[in-house]
Amino acid sequence: MLYLLPNLLDENLDHDPFLPPSVGKIVSSLDGMIAESPRGARRYMKRFTDKFRDIPVHLLNKHTKEIDSLIAPLQKGETWGLIADAGLPVLADPGARLIRRLHTLKVPIETLPGPSSLVYALQLSGLPAQNFTFHGYPPKDEKTLKEKLRTLPKDQTHLFIEAPYRTDKFLKNLIYNLQGETDLSVSWNLTLPSQGVKTQKIAQWKKGIPLLGKVPAVFVVIGRKS
Repeated sequence: MLYLLPNLLDENLDHDPFLPPSVGKIVSSLDGMIAESPRGARRYMKRFTDKFRDIPVHLLNKHTKEIDSLIAPLQKGETWGLIADAGLPVLADPGARLIRRLHTLKVPIETLPGPSSLVYALQLSGLPAQNFTFHGYPPKDEKTLKEKLRTLPKDQTHLFIEAPYRTDKFLKNLIYNLQGETDLSVSWNLTLPSQGVKTQKIAQWKKGIPLLGKVPAVFVVIGRKS
């Protein structure tokens, strides 16, 4: 069995308001953990069990090329967990390749509910959520990014995330490359006391561009017909 375990959006938060009680019971019974980093896995497990140092951790991140070592314990009948550094695993994080392979091997997979910055940002934006696309991280090349923003499908809601150190730069790119009547919502530090959400048209954003600093943020854009 592989459990897809929810994580917090910030590791300094108390987990009780955000994670179901069943997470602690499952973590305490695991044979191993799959995570993006050893430190993140140990800190996560320490919340639920004093055996966090004894549980083996295997890495699955953008540098992982082969997944056979991750699959072998599961094929032997062991129970492992998969976590992301923040939020729900697989969404905007490595994991889909592993999940797909486990399906072919008929290894059971369970997922548990938890916080997702994408869902929270969409809910809080006030923008239509019937038809949306998550684009992940935007292109770093300015020309490619500009073309992508120019050709976003119209009358559809679009979600982007960006590395915290690039939050302000990406916000400016959105403001300067989208049409004035386009709606843009930015949510930052979700679930933290410093959480903020601002939704307005690009023309309004141009009147005062905030400096958010190096914070995790989700950007929600609704395309408009010309």
